[in-house]
Amino acid sequence: MILHESMEMYLETILILKERIHNVRAIDIAKEMNFSKPTVSIALKKLKENDYVDINDHNNYVTLTEKGLAIANNIYDKHKTLTDFLVSIGVSKGNAANDACKIEHDISEETFLCIKKYLKQD
Repeated sequence: MILHESMEMYLETILILKERIHNVRAIDIAKEMNFSKPTVSIALKKLKENDYVDINDHNNYVTLTEKGLAIANNIYDKHKTLTDFLVSIGVSKGNAANDACKIEHDISEETFLCIKKYLKQD
């Protein structure tokens, strides 16, 4: 399965929610992303089928698999780094975070690593 931006967003959202509330359910993801629960359920089913998430049968908690966690960490690292970079060049924090969210899925690894290196020098 090729992960598209929307699936990457689900993984990143699960990671962020896990840090914030620890036990994540589909309803938490729906509220955070402003999606309907059925939409989230369909996406989670696809993510589970492809071994990106696990869903506990007993309590319906959603957790990232090792594979899903690696992708979520990568996307979230890009988000934070790009936000910091945009803020460093004068973009307001709110706009920087919004723009980083758009860029994080399309930026090349080369460009991202150069931005990361540039920020470390600063």
